[in-house]
Amino acid sequence: MRDPKLREIDERAFLRRLNPMLDVYAAAMEPPAEQLPGRHAIMERHAAYPAFRAFVAERRGALPGLTGPVQGFAYGFHGTRGQWWHDVVYQALASREGSEHAEMWLEDPFEVAELHVHPDAQGKGLGRGLLTALCEGRQERTVVLSTLDLQPDTPARRLYRSVGMVDLLTGFEFPGGGPRYAVMGGTLPLAPYPASSSRP
Repeated sequence: MRDPKLREIDERAFLRRLNPMLDVYAAAMEPPAEQLPGRHAIMERHAAYPAFRAFVAERRGALPGLTGPVQGFAYGFHGTRGQWWHDVVYQALASREGSEHAEMWLEDPFEVAELHVHPDAQGKGLGRGLLTALCEGRQERTVVLSTLDLQPDTPARRLYRSVGMVDLLTGFEFPGGGPRYAVMGGTLPLAPYPASSSRP
């Protein structure tokens, strides 16, 4: 079976792949089934955000398998006021550390909205490849994202720390309930592996 290849896709190609990408999201995150239509709508809306960029890891020409052609995906965009995630995180950072701290991280951020690899394809460097490709050449000052805060040393947290990202918020609950998240941030360009944990 051929190894998946990373490729950048535009907004139109992203929208065409929403369903298979959502399958990867569901396999990786195991959300309640009733949340998937809402996630579909959110991802569709994100494609129209400023400076949107997306990558997929796809297996082309392979025999049918357990995971299908899309093995992983990542996308992000320029964060700005008026976007839900941006405003919620800005307020939380400002409340805890002051508005200057919030501005330092969210005045000019590239927001990684989603990065997921199907469980059957994990452990092969796809997550690192997707993150590196997604952030390469971005002009923003910082990169920020949220990841499940199930424990302090998950593979995702280790990946983000390895490129210089640090915890900005931990045990954070977004409005509307749900699991706790860690909000992490780093400066661009990403630090080479292994990274220091210096702040901007």
